[in-house]
Amino acid sequence: MSPLVDLGTRKFWRALGRPVDLTGEHAWLRAPTSAGPVVRDGWLAAEAALHDGYVEEAAPGAGLLASMADLDGPGFRAADLLPQVREFYEHTADWQVEVWSSWAPWAWPGGELVSRLFGKRVQQLALPMRPMDVAQGMDSRVSVIRDHAGNQVASGWLRTLRATGEYVFSGCYSSRTLPGVDRPSVHVAFPLESGNVQVFLRPQVQPDGSLLLESPSGPFGGDGAYVVVEDGGATYASRMPVHETFHVHVDDRGVLRTDHLLRLQGATAMRLHYKLLPPA
Repeated sequence: MSPLVDLGTRKFWRALGRPVDLTGEHAWLRAPTSAGPVVRDGWLAAEAALHDGYVEEAAPGAGLLASMADLDGPGFRAADLLPQVREFYEHTADWQVEVWSSWAPWAWPGGELVSRLFGKRVQQLALPMRPMDVAQGMDSRVSVIRDHAGNQVASGWLRTLRATGEYVFSGCYSSRTLPGVDRPSVHVAFPLESGNVQVFLRPQVQPDGSLLLESPSGPFGGDGAYVVVEDGGATYASRMPVHETFHVHVDDRGVLRTDHLLRLQGATAMRLHYKLLPPA
């Protein structure tokens, strides 16, 4: 039954999407995919091979981005960020993550259905449905993807439930500039079998030095969320009506926190809150 569900899902997104050329006009949508239905961390080696490089596991101080300055451009300067914010993104592996979740009542049944049909089974995008799901904490691992010269081209951020070892998120993080845009966005890709989910987040520095990342609504080719599927020897992409906001800030006690808001169209579906603890 599961293969039929996955195939039907790809057919659905193919019908909604448009043909894309990942080696040409739409190269900005090229991202890792999974070789099989269970994702976990199996995509890392294949992605490194595309860069004629290697995966550096358990590297002390590894970050989602080599430098937040990779995002610099008109309207954004990493130098204006609070030091704790930069430290987290540039040395993510050194930090511990605690998380709390809350679903809107109208969105919970759909989230539970997706979690049961896909998330837990494929070990990807298994959003926590209940606060107790993450009561024992979440483990975080950063695997750096380097090219043949040793340069960081992306990072895999792998988060698992401490209680069960099950994967919650397995994402590929990098900076990427969209067509016709004057500065990079944060690019996050979640590999799936024969496709992926991608989010382009536009960074902004707030007056207090906190970081705001947003995936707004807009036209195809802009910041936002996309589904990419491979089907019948061709590739298709569609924008998703999912919009996210991350506010990474320091509270009045000096603790780094992140408020994560997920909306469907304009309605709030889910809130996640992260407490980010620096190395001792």
